[in-house]
Amino acid sequence: MNLNRSQDDALVQGKVRGLFYYPVKGLSGQSLERVDLQSGQGFPFDRIFGFARPNSGFDPENPRPLPKTKFVVLARDAGLARLDCRFDPATFDLTVRKDGDVHRFDLNQSEDRDAAARLISRHLDYAEELTPTLYSADPHRFTDVSVVSKELMNAVSLINLDSVAAFSKMTGRQVSETRFRGNILFSGVAPFSELDWVGRRVSLGEVELEVVQRTKRCPATEVDPKTGLRDLDVPRLLKSHCGHSDMGVYAEVRRGGSIHVGDTLRLS
Repeated sequence: MNLNRSQDDALVQGKVRGLFYYPVKGLSGQSLERVDLQSGQGFPFDRIFGFARPNSGFDPENPRPLPKTKFVVLARDAGLARLDCRFDPATFDLTVRKDGDVHRFDLNQSEDRDAAARLISRHLDYAEELTPTLYSADPHRFTDVSVVSKELMNAVSLINLDSVAAFSKMTGRQVSETRFRGNILFSGVAPFSELDWVGRRVSLGEVELEVVQRTKRCPATEVDPKTGLRDLDVPRLLKSHCGHSDMGVYAEVRRGGSIHVGDTLRLS
């Protein structure tokens, strides 16, 4: 079966199945039933915090994109997946559930940010001198592709659930879509056909997006999001089965509006 086969544009129509954002880079995401997007802006509250490693060079007064190696991320620290985190955008409270204990931090307060960083450090068994610093610097986002351009820093990520299902069948493993940490999940479109949408526009509800880049996958996807174990070499398996290591695409918001779970996706 040719998984990259082209489709008649009139037939390219899917459904939005999930909306997610990841407030703190590397930590768990949160689902929404609807989201309001603005032209040129990213997914609200997505990757607005990041745990920077010591001597990262990040300056919140003059924020500049840095490689993800400068931050605490799943690609290096699989144990992050064992933390269940919830962020309240109204209060900026972060709740972290770890080993049955509940920890709450007011991220408006510097002392609470420091306490959250110490919790992460203990959880990952870091030496004291390796304790990270929790930063935010609105409107800066700690996205992996922020180093490419300001525009890509504000891109949203789309995952085709039919591509994930096809990949699961190829590998003989049940691969969860949560490994790919996408903002917008959709189905009803031919597996991997979305990789050919670069330069095309997609409408979802009131929103219009322009697909600008395929999403190359890194070792973060090797981590089981439930167990925190590095159990599946996703980039290698994508390469061996598909000839590339891409899953999903990045898109920039060209027309703002609301997207609801269940909205129709159409390729323009």
